[in-house]
Amino acid sequence: MFSASCWWVNSRVFNCLLFLLQISILERQIFDFLGYQWAPILTNFIHIITVILGLFGTVQFRPRYVTGYAVWLVLWVTWNVFIICFYLEVGDLSKDTDLIMTFNISMHRSWWMENGPGCRVTPVTPPPSWAPEDHRYISIAGCVLEYQYVEVAHSSLQIILALAGFIYACYVVKLISEEEDSCKYALRPDYYLQFLYGFAALFCLCTVFNGV
Repeated sequence: MFSASCWWVNSRVFNCLLFLLQISILERQIFDFLGYQWAPILTNFIHIITVILGLFGTVQFRPRYVTGYAVWLVLWVTWNVFIICFYLEVGDLSKDTDLIMTFNISMHRSWWMENGPGCRVTPVTPPPSWAPEDHRYISIAGCVLEYQYVEVAHSSLQIILALAGFIYACYVVKLISEEEDSCKYALRPDYYLQFLYGFAALFCLCTVFNGV
């Protein structure tokens, strides 16, 4: 049986989870912008919009929005699994491929490649002849954690949050559906009662006017 207090608690928990998802993806979006990673930037933007729609669906009791958010989370998990495989170079994937992350627009790599914990960047002079003029050629050493593992950690966190969000989204849709069913059956007797009251009032008015 659906209760208002149960819905209030669960909707607050789900909204807090959505807020945590939004904060984590905004943090990731910032670093992807700094690294000119256009494919992740585009995907992150879609995810941000979808989280907002999921939050709207929860607040406004719109199960279709929450269902759409749950469907997107399946695609989001798939994308993050691909990111993990990409940076760990599973199969024929290579993290040095420009086409996938930057749409072959630039030779930029992850922002964490140069700015990871403990990384020391040393410019190499003179640069090799094949290096583009608008890019600098550098040597990176001393990183406590290589950039690919930082990216893998980010994607792993997103997968964990997405799985929790998917489970809770399904639960919220179930609660909204139960509420709609209970309201439908609860309002049905009132509807007939109001019809009877209206019919009785009309009958009384007719009786009065006939008496006059």
